[in-house]
Amino acid sequence: MDYADFFRGKDILVTGGLGFIGSNLCIKLVELGANVTIVDNMLPRQGGNLFNIEPVKDRVKVNFSDVRNRLSMNYLVKGRDIIFHLAGQVNHVDSMRNPVQDLEINCHGTLVLMEALRHNNRDAIVVYSGTRGEYGSSVKLPVDEDHPTNPKGIYAVTNLAAEKMILVYNNVYNIPAVCLRITNTYGPRHQMMHDEYGVFNWFIRKAMDNDAIPVFGDGMIRRDFLYVEDLVECLLMTVMSKNAAGEVFNVGTGIPVTFRELAEKIVKVTGSGTYRFTDFTKERAEVEPGDYYADITKIKKLVGWSPSTSMEVGIKKTVEFYRQYKKYYWAHDPGTGHEDSVL
Repeated sequence: MDYADFFRGKDILVTGGLGFIGSNLCIKLVELGANVTIVDNMLPRQGGNLFNIEPVKDRVKVNFSDVRNRLSMNYLVKGRDIIFHLAGQVNHVDSMRNPVQDLEINCHGTLVLMEALRHNNRDAIVVYSGTRGEYGSSVKLPVDEDHPTNPKGIYAVTNLAAEKMILVYNNVYNIPAVCLRITNTYGPRHQMMHDEYGVFNWFIRKAMDNDAIPVFGDGMIRRDFLYVEDLVECLLMTVMSKNAAGEVFNVGTGIPVTFRELAEKIVKVTGSGTYRFTDFTKERAEVEPGDYYADITKIKKLVGWSPSTSMEVGIKKTVEFYRQYKKYYWAHDPGTGHEDSVL
C-alpha cells in the first residue's frame, strides 16, 4: 500500500499545524488526498505562520484554538482517523524563563487531548513529536531508546512527561499511540526571527544576510541534523506501520556533524556569510547537553524508515525556499504582520 492509498479520504487533525513541522506535514497530507484540520493558537515567537500553508490554504480547515481548551479538543477529535500531536512550547530558553507556561502547554495540553480522545474517540491513531532533549547529556553514543533520560531543561522535562502520559493512555485505554524523540530538524517554513530554537535555520539566515554565523565554544560539539521532508516521511510511515503503536522511536540521521562543520557547509552552499567562534550565553550553557547523535536501528527495523536527504541537498532546498519567500519569515511576526521587538 502506498501513501496515497492509505491517506486518501482520512480525517486528520494536526495540532500545531501552522508551525514548521506541522505545516510541511499538512501540505503533504493534502497532496495525498487527506481531509486535514489544523488547530493552532498562534502563540507569538513559536513559529506559527499562516503563510506556511499558503499552497493548501483553501484545502485545509484551520481552528484558531488551543490544545488546553477542553471544549475545543472534545469537539475536534471526534471522527478523526489520525491525530498528529505537534503543538507545544518548543523554545528551550523560554522554557527556563517561563516554566509554568511550558508545563501548561506541553503537559496540560497533552492531557486535555488524551482525555478528549478517551471520552470521544479511542480509535484514532496518535503520533507525538517529542525531542531528543529527553535524554539530556549522552552517556554513550550513538543514543538508543534505552539510554537514560535525564533532561537538562524544563522543555525536555515536559516533553518526556507528555510522552509518558500518552503511553499510559495507549496501555490503559488502548488508544493507539506512537512517540517520537526527534533530533534537530531544519528546512523550509521554520521561523527565522530568533535563534532560541532551530539554530540550523538561524545559521542559514545569518549566511543569507552575509553575516557571521555565531558558533558556540570551539565548534566541536556534535549534533544529528534532520531535513524536514525526511521527518514528514517518517511521520507518514509511522502511522502506516502495524508495529509502531505503543512504541518510542528515535528519529534522526545517525550521522554526527560538528557545529563548525555545519557552519562551513552552510556558508559553502549559500555562497555568502562567514562564521566566528563565540562564548556560550549563560542561558545556553545551563541547558547545553553536549554531543548527541541517534541510533535509529529500532525505527529502521520496525517501521522501515530511514532518512534520504543529504545535508548539502537539504541546505540547498532550504536556501532556495527562503530566497523566494524571505519577506514572510525575516523581520516580522508572521502571525500578526507586526515587527518583532527582538530584531
